[in-house]
Amino acid sequence: MKVLDVIVTVLLLIGALNWGLVGFFGFNLVAALFGEAGAITRLIYAVVGVAALYEIGCFTFGLKETQHRWCETIATIKH
Repeated sequence: MKVLDVIVTVLLLIGALNWGLVGFFGFNLVAALFGEAGAITRLIYAVVGVAALYEIGCFTFGLKETQHRWCETIATIKH
């Protein structure tokens, strides 16, 4: 599950950065790279959306387990 948590976090960061670019500069990086309404663009948006739903589920139903996994991961990196 740790690997999945890291992947989800990376996807959420990508989505957040993209929305930040849209909000501050009116520039959609995903659409610029993969086309405005292409299949790949829609797939990226869908995967980021599923990642958000997963994260909502973790924080709603499994907050202690998620915190425990992240704390173990951080402790492993420090050593």
